[in-house]
Amino acid sequence: MASVSIPACTSAILLDIEGTTTPITFVKNILFPYIKEHLEDYLSTHWEEDECKQDVHLLKKQIEEDMKQNRACPVHTVDQTVHTDEEKAIREVVQNVLWQMAADRKSTALKQLQGHMWRAAYGSGKIKGEVYQDVVPSIRTWKGQGLKVYIYSSGSVEAQKLLFGYSVEGDLLDLFDGHFDTNIGAKVDYKSYERIAERIGCQPEEITFLTDVTREAKAAEEAGVNVVIVLRPGNLELTEEERAHYSLITSFNQLQLVGRA
Repeated sequence: MASVSIPACTSAILLDIEGTTTPITFVKNILFPYIKEHLEDYLSTHWEEDECKQDVHLLKKQIEEDMKQNRACPVHTVDQTVHTDEEKAIREVVQNVLWQMAADRKSTALKQLQGHMWRAAYGSGKIKGEVYQDVVPSIRTWKGQGLKVYIYSSGSVEAQKLLFGYSVEGDLLDLFDGHFDTNIGAKVDYKSYERIAERIGCQPEEITFLTDVTREAKAAEEAGVNVVIVLRPGNLELTEEERAHYSLITSFNQLQLVGRA
């Protein structure tokens, strides 16, 4: 596949994680199964700790919001203060988390709890973050050319930092100038990209966003952000119309920066 030139005005590269910097299989076959296998034990162990209480509180607020919006959700609600039966309360949290995961929800409440669980797994060496081989050398090249590099993922900022901080290639956090998650907004909402540009301190057209998801790409384009679609093994197939519309790469090293050495 041919190289893709990005605008000379580009000052920042914004990267998605799953299917872009990191194989989808790492998320689906390692990270998510770890949550499902260890969720109940984790909650039982940490139930009385403030961090866990906050996680449960956020899940409760998410359920209340879902009910207001008439979204389908498990019948039981999460209430850590009313239940006298701790085991029952924990089972209800487990039920809700597994339901959200099965529905591929991207709620901040879910991502925060997952991030806290992964922190323990990364810290103990049970999990190491995977990145494609072209990612690190390409980012180093971009940084050498004066570009700033940011991450924008539906996974929490904490989960992002764990993946890159405990990666198979060591601690990579020094490669990034900042991290964004759904606290800045949904990845399919164009306003999120406007907020990111404002937070970075540049115009949307100075950002190039690399993602494998066309719905995210469309939202970024609406905000004026330059978009490149990354084709990796296991990613969703694009339609012919999408292939014709977007710039496509299979490796980060195919990006060419116009007017830069």
